[in-house]
This record gives sequence, structure tokens and C-alpha cells, in this order.
Amino acid sequence: MFQPFILSLFLYFPEDKSEYIPAVISFAIFFVAAILTFRFIIKISKREALKAKELEKQLERNNTSQKNS
Repeated sequence: MFQPFILSLFLYFPEDKSEYIPAVISFAIFFVAAILTFRFIIKISKREALKAKELEKQLERNNTSQKNS
């Protein structure tokens, strides 16, 4: 009974389709920014993983040299 009325409060389909242009532009900007941020986080994560692996190898070498002494 009230469903069409409630949906009409949230849905808006303009007659002039040029009103979609600002929404598409802002969506594209935020989408590209999200992809770049995601790739940046992955790049930093890989760099940190390599540092952790090097530290682990260094600690392992120190432990084996102390055990042999």
C-alpha cells in the first residue's frame, strides 16, 4: 500500500539525462582514487613484507651463530 510512495521518496529519474553527467564524473573520480589507493596500499604491504622477511633471516642468522659459539 505505502511501498510505491516510499520508493518515490528515494528514487529520482530525471527527464533530462544530462543531469547524470555530474554524478558520472564524480563517480569516475572516486573510482579512480579508490583504485590508486588500493594499489598504493598493496605496494607498501609488499615492501613491508620484504623488510619483515629480511629481518627474519637476519634474526635466524644471529640465532644460529650464537648457538654455534
